[in-house]
Amino acid sequence: MHNNIPDFLYTLLLEQYGEELTNFIIDGYTKKRPLTLRANTLKTTISNVKNFLDNLEIKYKEVSWYSDALIIENSFEKQIRNLEIYINGDIYLQSLSSMIPPIILSPKENENILDMAAAPGGKTTQLLALSDNKSYITACEKNKIRAERLKYNIDKQGANRVNVMIKDSRTLDDFFSFDKILLDAPCSGSGTINIYEKNLEKTFTPNLIERSSKFQTELLNKAIKLLKNNHEMIYSTCSILYEENEKIIKRFLDSKLVEIVPIEKDMFKNAIFLPSSVDGTLCIAPTDLYEGFFVAKLKKI
Repeated sequence: MHNNIPDFLYTLLLEQYGEELTNFIIDGYTKKRPLTLRANTLKTTISNVKNFLDNLEIKYKEVSWYSDALIIENSFEKQIRNLEIYINGDIYLQSLSSMIPPIILSPKENENILDMAAAPGGKTTQLLALSDNKSYITACEKNKIRAERLKYNIDKQGANRVNVMIKDSRTLDDFFSFDKILLDAPCSGSGTINIYEKNLEKTFTPNLIERSSKFQTELLNKAIKLLKNNHEMIYSTCSILYEENEKIIKRFLDSKLVEIVPIEKDMFKNAIFLPSSVDGTLCIAPTDLYEGFFVAKLKKI
């Protein structure tokens, strides 16, 4: 064990990133990130949220790449969850990294969008807000309990153009077709490891990575079938491991089913990026502000 990191993970990180970056990543795992939220523009505006926080003397910082997001500086999650703006769905607590995939997907008016692994619904409702409540979203979740949570969040956020399906996306009928797809794939969570978790070596295992990558491949295979030709999708995970990211998408790039649409890194000013073996993709390092996260934009050929 290195700093409570399972040996096999330490070896994987070392092989992929080298010693210096591996130490940087492990340092990132130790950071306590501040609370971040976005204004739910389906119900309110960012200026209303700022005024509300100002009146309570809750300090916040703005996020250069997303005008609807705020970093809370002097308040804790428990306090924020008791605020009226939280209770009535005017704000949604969401990590900065997880706000990035919907922004890169850039949903537009009247587009039919599939969110393939949608619970608990942060990205789903963000997609609708980004389209000014004018796109149509199909949100899939195979787990009944998680699907209830998804429905609850969608209702609370007033996202009334979302259709929830309690279904494993891998079994969706191939006659469906979508303008855009968000596949925020279930993963090992290697970008979001809590180094202080007891029994980490029992929960974070080689088997978890293996199961995740099999599931991810099957989901991506289905996504490509359901995406319209010449249209774009996002593949993202909260993992920083090659096995769950570049390796998965390389298979489909090699088979000439999709091509990479390069993502503009410059947009995300204060994020730190890890090297990726697929040009044009983002691999965000875990830091004091960001969780480790991978994002690729793919276009169906």
